[in-house]
Amino acid sequence: MQTAYISHPDCLKHDMGAHHPECPQRLMAIEDQLLASGLMHHLQRHDAPLATFEQLARVHDPRYIESIQLASPGQGLVYLDPDTAMNRFSLNAALRAAGAAVLATELVLEHKVENAFCAIRPPGHHAESARAMGFCLFNNVAVGVAHAMEKYGLSRVAIADFDVHHGNGTEEIFRNDPRVMLCSTFQHPFYPYRGADSASKTMINVPLAAGTDGPAFRQAVTDHWLPALEDFRPEMIFISAGFDAHREDDMAQFRLAEADYTWVTQQIREIAKRHASGRIVSVLEGGYALHALGRCVAAHIKVLSGLDGS
Repeated sequence: MQTAYISHPDCLKHDMGAHHPECPQRLMAIEDQLLASGLMHHLQRHDAPLATFEQLARVHDPRYIESIQLASPGQGLVYLDPDTAMNRFSLNAALRAAGAAVLATELVLEHKVENAFCAIRPPGHHAESARAMGFCLFNNVAVGVAHAMEKYGLSRVAIADFDVHHGNGTEEIFRNDPRVMLCSTFQHPFYPYRGADSASKTMINVPLAAGTDGPAFRQAVTDHWLPALEDFRPEMIFISAGFDAHREDDMAQFRLAEADYTWVTQQIREIAKRHASGRIVSVLEGGYALHALGRCVAAHIKVLSGLDGS
C-alpha cells in the first residue's frame, strides 16, 4: 500500500505577514524537494477536506471554536497572541489542516493506505483546548487522534512529537486520557516553557538542553520513548513532525541532521509494525529553514513509504 500525501492550496493562503517564519514557502519547499527527488510519484495525493465543528469539538471547547470563527477578519491581520495571527484565509487553512488529519486517519484505518503525511499549515501542537498560541489555531494531531478513538473505537493511540518545542497543547488536551500516550523530546528551557516537570505514565516528556546533537537525541528516544511505546502497545501512531531541531534552523539550538529524522522515523515505523499493523499518520508541525525542511520531510517520507530499504 502507498503513503498518502494530504495537503490543500488553502494552506498556502494563510499568511501572517512579511518575515514571519511560519510562511507559505514552507509547503512550497516541501513539494519542490519531493518532486525533485522523485518521491512524489510514489505517493497517493489527496486534497484535505474542511474539518467539521463536531470533529474539532472533540478536543476544543465549542466556545473557543466559535471565537476563532468570529475572529476571522475581512481584511488585514488579527492577532490571537503576539506570534499567531489570522488573515481572511486563515480560518479555512486551519480547517483544512485539521481536516487533513481526519482524512489521513480514515485512509489508514480503512486500509486504503499504509500511512499518511499531512503537508499542512498552520501547525497545531501548541493549540490547547481553548487557546491559540505558537502559530497554532487548532490542534491537528489531537483532532486526528480523537477521530481514531471516537469513530473507529481505538483504545491505545500514541503520539510521537519530535518538534524542538514541547507540544503543550497536545499534552493539555490528553493529559487525563489513559487511551493516549504522548512521547515528546524538546529543548528546555525554551518556548513554550512547559513539559519539563509534568511527565506521567502516559506523558513521556524528555527535556533536552540547547546544543543537543544527533547522538544525544537518539539516546533520549532509545532510553525513554521506545520502552514506553513497547509497554503501551499502541494500535496507531501519530507523529507531530516538526523539523525545527535541525542544525540549520535558527529558531532553536538543537543540532540534528536529516539522518536523525530518518532514524527516528524508522524506530517509530518498527513500533507501528509490531503493534499497530503499520498504521501511522504524520502531521507537519515546525521547521523554518526552508531547504533543510524540504530535505528532512523527504527523508521522513522516504521511510514512511518504505523506499529507504528498511
